[in-house]
Order: sequence, then structure tokens, then C-alpha cells
Amino acid sequence: MKDASSKRRVTILGSTGTIGANTLDVLAQHPDKFIVHALTAHKDVEKLFAQCQRYQPRYAVMVDVVAAEKLSTLLQTANLPNIQVLAGAQGLIDVAADAQTDDVMAAIVGAAGLLPTLAAANAGKKILLANKEALVMSGALFMQAVQKHGATLLPIDSEHNAIFQCLPINDSRSLIERGVQRIWLTASGGPFRETPIEQLANVTPEQACKHPNWRMGQKISVDSATMMNKGLELIEACWLFDIAPDFVEVVIHPQSIVHSLVSYSDGSVLAQMGNPDMRTPIAHALAWPERMRVSVEPLDLFKVAVLDFKRPDITRFPCLQLATDAAKQGGTASTILNAANEIAVEAFLNKQIRYTDIATIVDSVLNKLPSQIVSDIPTVLAVDEEARAFARQMIKPSFTQVCAS
Repeated sequence: MKDASSKRRVTILGSTGTIGANTLDVLAQHPDKFIVHALTAHKDVEKLFAQCQRYQPRYAVMVDVVAAEKLSTLLQTANLPNIQVLAGAQGLIDVAADAQTDDVMAAIVGAAGLLPTLAAANAGKKILLANKEALVMSGALFMQAVQKHGATLLPIDSEHNAIFQCLPINDSRSLIERGVQRIWLTASGGPFRETPIEQLANVTPEQACKHPNWRMGQKISVDSATMMNKGLELIEACWLFDIAPDFVEVVIHPQSIVHSLVSYSDGSVLAQMGNPDMRTPIAHALAWPERMRVSVEPLDLFKVAVLDFKRPDITRFPCLQLATDAAKQGGTASTILNAANEIAVEAFLNKQIRYTDIATIVDSVLNKLPSQIVSDIPTVLAVDEEARAFARQMIKPSFTQVCAS
């Protein structure tokens, strides 16, 4: 048994979400290797309190100030006064950059995860990146921070983790110079891949959140249904692996067994396979460059039997095309795309707009706001807020009335 000083201290940004919960499950299987240093949530007091009781971190952060006060009271009542409660967005930044933190699981969904994840990069941490928006919004600035401060960046999305495992040994040459011909991002196609297109306007949030293969939060489930999530992953892949969008292609693979593939100039195609379980990429990144055991069901090839692949239909998935175009345009286009999408998805989940209105709103905001050069974080945040404001303006009573009819 290792003493506490030899174990890696892990901070989980977004511990009450699906990725956070899976990370805690993996850590619990290896108490000899890891210590939970900090846990964070937005306002789910009950869930974070239960996690604090079990894992007893040094810090617990609640972005919502009222929720932080409630958590503090609960911890005092439970005789856990040694857990220090921090409040607000600054608390996230503080624990991400804390000197005692070794590994940071960046699992906050959406733009809210940008600043704390960037703080971890500036502090030179080992970052387990599940928050794709950090790269979608500020890819150049984020990667510069990683390189400048010697941070280690490991992808957690199953697709990017798969690509990482299939790439050649890293050196100073580009991927193309090292023989990579194409990166293939697999996508399940979500719950509506076979739904008649004329019926999509009438699908409900409940239907959109029923992913056929993965258990995920509402926002990412809707993104998976529209395939905006795959578009964001395409942008993320370009930054993670320093490769142009033309060398990245999305392929629909309904079984979600092949998590992504890499084609080489000699005709070889390497694929990473496994059952759809996020604990696999989490365990890979936590143990990297080694491997460690995790209680994931082994892949039974005889049970799988058939693997299907097909091109995505852009008519069915216009959000994928919007994201691809934003990746090629560069600058703040992807920041605008992400901001508009977050507002539109929230409105859809609140039944203010129809499912098909998501792409319409994102497209309109992209056409309204010109792309700018990403010069600094204040520019990124200003563009993000401007895009959100314009998207909110589009969610008018006319949308709501049509949605309710």
C-alpha cells in the first residue's frame, strides 16, 4: 500500500455528471494509486454531499453560492469540517490550479468549463479533457497554454481517446509526415438516424435524450441526436492532433464498438474497439502511459457479430455540416457555433422551440456574426456572449407558439 504522498491527487471538475461519476468509480477501484483532492458541481447539493461523505476530498466547490452554503451546513452536521467548501466560478479555477492537484478531470459541460480547464493548463497539470468546449471555443490559445506551461493533455471523449491510442509515436513531424492519411470519427447516429426526416420537427426532448448506446446528460444527448456533438468533436480533433479538417471524416457506426480509426499511407487502418463504457478511456488516461485494470465488460466479438458503417446524411444532420464549415472557417466561428447551440439546445429542452429549430438558430447566428481572429480570452468570452444574446433574440413567441401547436 502506497502512502498518501506517493498517490496522485485528482480534482474532478463536474463530479456529479456522468463523466465525473464514472471517474470516481475508476478511482475507487484503485485506492492505492489515487486520492480524490477536490470535487465540484454547479448546484446539486445532495449528490455532491454524498460524494463528499464517501471520498472525503480536501475541497468541495459549488458554483451556486446558495448551494455552497447548504453544502457547508451539511458537512458540519455530518462531522466533516475538514472539507473546505469554495463557492463560485473562482472556486473552480482555484482547485484546478491548486499546487497539490496532480490530475484534473475536466468534465464540466459547455462553455462554463473553459476558464477552469485553462487554469489547469496554465498551472502545468495533467488534464483529462472531457470538456470539448475548451478547444472548440479557444483552441489556439488553449493549446499554446498547454505547450508553454508543460501541461499534459489527454483526451477522454471515447473517439479522441481511441484516435490517441491509434496514432504513431509522437515526434516533431506532423501526422501527415508520419504517414497518417485520414482520421475517422465514428458516430452512433443517435436515436433518429432512421426516423423519417419529415417527422423530426415533432420529436420531443424526452425522445432526443434516449441515446441508443450511451448514458449521458441531457445536453450532450441532444447534441448526439443532432450530431452537433460529432461536429464539435471534429473541431476538437483538429486542435488535439494538429490536423486540418479535410483530413478528418465522420462515419456513422450504429453499434458504437469501433470508437474511431486512423488510416495510414501504406493502406493500414488502425481501430480502437471496446464496449461503450466511458470507464475505459477514463482508466486509460488516468494510468497513461501505463494500463490498469477496470471493471468494464470485455468485448465479445461473437456476440457483436456485425459492424456497420455509412456516411452521415447532411439533410438529416445539418448541425454536422454547420460545425464542419466552422472548423474550416477558423477564428471565432466555432465559438459562435458552440454558444448558439448551447442556447438553442436549452430552449429545446425547455420546449420553447422544435428540434429542427436548433440548426436554424445556429445557422442564423453564424450568418449574423462575422468570425474574428482569436487573439485572447476576453475576445473569446465577448464573442461567446454576443452569440448567446443573438440566439436568445431568435427564441421568440413565434417559435414557442409553433412548438406548442
